[in-house]
Amino acid sequence: MTSSRDDILKRIDQAKLGMKSTSPARNYETTSPLTHTELLDLLEDRIVDYKATFTRSNNLPATIAQLLSQYSLTSIVTPEGLPSDWVTGTIDHNLSSGQLDGFDVVITSSEVAIAVTGTIILNHSRTDQGRRAISLVPDTHICVVSAKNVVGTVVEAVRRLNPLDHQTWISGPSATSDIELERVEGVHGPRNLHVVLDLS
Repeated sequence: MTSSRDDILKRIDQAKLGMKSTSPARNYETTSPLTHTELLDLLEDRIVDYKATFTRSNNLPATIAQLLSQYSLTSIVTPEGLPSDWVTGTIDHNLSSGQLDGFDVVITSSEVAIAVTGTIILNHSRTDQGRRAISLVPDTHICVVSAKNVVGTVVEAVRRLNPLDHQTWISGPSATSDIELERVEGVHGPRNLHVVLDLS
């Protein structure tokens, strides 16, 4: 006696008989037609739409200091390779999750940003971006994106990445919806995301 599962699989096999094998169409956009200025504007639009803040800066230390003051962020953790002139904070040397939870904010750099999706990618093989835990545990993340590392499409971003590197892809602050469709923030990562676009 055959099971329902066996019967369904048998019918699928019969339906496939005589079908020609086809390759999926790969006609999606691999590059963006937008100018670089338009890409920066699009990235800002997407990030603000995700309820994050977006600041353009020609002076990173001053911009970071202003954000820290504006949001009363005093307890700071940074990855080991973050430029020391950007900010003074506690350098992460494998701090525990409990210790990281005691910090108001983490400040990191980033590898690449995708304008069309508003996504920022951290490469945890880079010392200026640190290990994954420090970008997920503190309640606020200030992330510096270099203007030269903004691309238009996901394909362009993936081409810049090493698939063997540990990465985190960020599209706005951490948020989800509960069973009543109420937005809940900070469940899987920082509740607050501040993106600083480095124009220097």
